[in-house]
Amino acid sequence: MAQSIFRKKELARLLSDTELEGHKLRRTLSVWDLTALGIGCIIGVGVFVLPGVEAAKHAGPGIILSFAIAGLACACSALCYSELASMIPVAGSAYTYGYATLGELPAWIIGWDLLLEYMVAACLVSIGWSAYLVNLLNNILRGWGLALPPSLVNAPIEWNTEIHKFVSTGAVINIPAIFIVLLLTGLLVRGIKESSRVNMIIVIVKIAVIVFFIVLAVWHIKPSNWTPFMPFGFGGVMTAAAIVFLAFVGFDAISTAAEEAKNPQRDMPRAIMSSLAVATILYMAVSAIMTGTVPYDKLGVPDPVALVLNELRMPWASSIVSVGALAGITSVLLVLILGQPRILFAMSRDGLLPPALSHVHKKYKTPHKTTILTGGIVAVAAGLLPIQVVAELCSIGTLFAFIIVCSGVLVLRYTRRDIHRPFKTPLFPFVPAAGVLLCGYLMINLPRTAWERFLIWLIIGLAIYFSYSRRNSGLRREPSEQIEADIKI
Repeated sequence: MAQSIFRKKELARLLSDTELEGHKLRRTLSVWDLTALGIGCIIGVGVFVLPGVEAAKHAGPGIILSFAIAGLACACSALCYSELASMIPVAGSAYTYGYATLGELPAWIIGWDLLLEYMVAACLVSIGWSAYLVNLLNNILRGWGLALPPSLVNAPIEWNTEIHKFVSTGAVINIPAIFIVLLLTGLLVRGIKESSRVNMIIVIVKIAVIVFFIVLAVWHIKPSNWTPFMPFGFGGVMTAAAIVFLAFVGFDAISTAAEEAKNPQRDMPRAIMSSLAVATILYMAVSAIMTGTVPYDKLGVPDPVALVLNELRMPWASSIVSVGALAGITSVLLVLILGQPRILFAMSRDGLLPPALSHVHKKYKTPHKTTILTGGIVAVAAGLLPIQVVAELCSIGTLFAFIIVCSGVLVLRYTRRDIHRPFKTPLFPFVPAAGVLLCGYLMINLPRTAWERFLIWLIIGLAIYFSYSRRNSGLRREPSEQIEADIKI
């Protein structure tokens, strides 16, 4: 059994499977499209919230340094993703990389976990999108004495922390959350190029609004507000860095679209590193503006950007920033709904899930069945579940995926020195080793509830693997097939 569950899929086999009739995705994405996907998923509403909250709570003006440290730490994983994405330009992200480097069972575990993480994240973001839209519309309608009906914009249940039970809210369903999920799902079914164009527009709007805020406020910076720079000490800066690390998560979604890139060997590393660099610069700039214009101890509010603009007597600009925040959430949701079906698609094509899930649309050449399936599940969950329950399920899977990818680079460098690598992680083995250690440290510090839910989901996944996936694996069905492994990508 041990031999079968740790069997690896040859790199050449991974590549040849992408050409199978009926399972081939259309390559339409340029480096600009891929970079926009990364920026779209990394920079969400957090850029308008996290710098202020963490400055007030942990870092003070040193939040600028916190984002720099978090960005540098995330770069370790990003460099490893770049190496594997250029070497294995196949849909599936960390799942596919794990299959080629660590074996079938580790690949199944990470793929199964990523399915939950993408679904939960999409659900969480869609609920947040709904809340932001409702607040924006109610502010407009208030002038006419109107408001959206609460029963149609909230979940019907909520978690009561005192009695530890679900209680009724009196609402019926969260229609805006369902609407945005179904809208983006339909867009993704029609084609990734069309979806990429929409994402590009949204990302441009989002960055324009962030730059607008920076240009508007930079003239009002008071250097005295940056003193003391680290009021909570360097320990506070590091605590904030650990928290804002997850604000950089999203570049890995680029690798799920590797099979739809025009020139993945060249463009995947460029897109991954470019999107991370842009995000780091913008996070640091917004942090500098916030802490330079308003004393850091005033920034611990849910909407620090609005606070800054009010302090500068520019409340009129808040509406413009609100549009940017809404655009930010939309692009994040689009990329999350894009990523999950492609992991399902890859697992199905490998025989680990039912084969019907790996069929592509005859006209649009998209994984339409998995897109509709995952979009439907997310829409139902977003319409019925409260945000507190969904939020508790996030984060652990992403860090686990980073560990798998960094480990994969270490394994392949020593076991497959013969393979051509269009991009090589620099400072090997220190960079991938640092990625493993850092992500492992952050995982250990996650709350107990995150680990409990992770283990429950893992047990369910293992039951499916041993009852279905191991017996139906493509490697088990064709054990004698040998494909030349000395490939030149």
